Amino acid sequence: MARRSQGVPQEPGYVPSRPSGDQLIYRRAENGEMVGYTPDEYGVRKDDGGGLVKPVNSSGGILFLALLLTAGMGVLVYFVVQVAVQGSWHIFGEVWWVFPACIYPFTFAWASYFKERRAEKLRKARNLARPVE
Repeated sequence: MARRSQGVPQEPGYVPSRPSGDQLIYRRAENGEMVGYTPDEYGVRKDDGGGLVKPVNSSGGILFLALLLTAGMGVLVYFVVQVAVQGSWHIFGEVWWVFPACIYPFTFAWASYFKERRAEKLRKARNLARPVE
């Protein structure tokens, strides 16, 4: 046995210890019990914030929004190509704000999708239910 492996349990099924309680996010799971999730297992924000509309926070819903925003970005790219072909560069001076207004949600949606998808994989590995609040 290597020196660095001394004192490390070598039995099959060894699972390293979980982080301490102050690093966990305690939320009610879909099955009704309180569960401590690591920030990576928690994923995107799950609380509804008390608003009228429930936020989309499942990976399928976020993927739909990301694809919708990707289609919108396609329209924006088409617009830029048409401006370049026609040589109407003065239009950009009037609608410059559209670019950051479209790029930020597009980037945020895809980042949220990948974060939630990773969280789903981690929860599945630990056999945890999805947090609902």
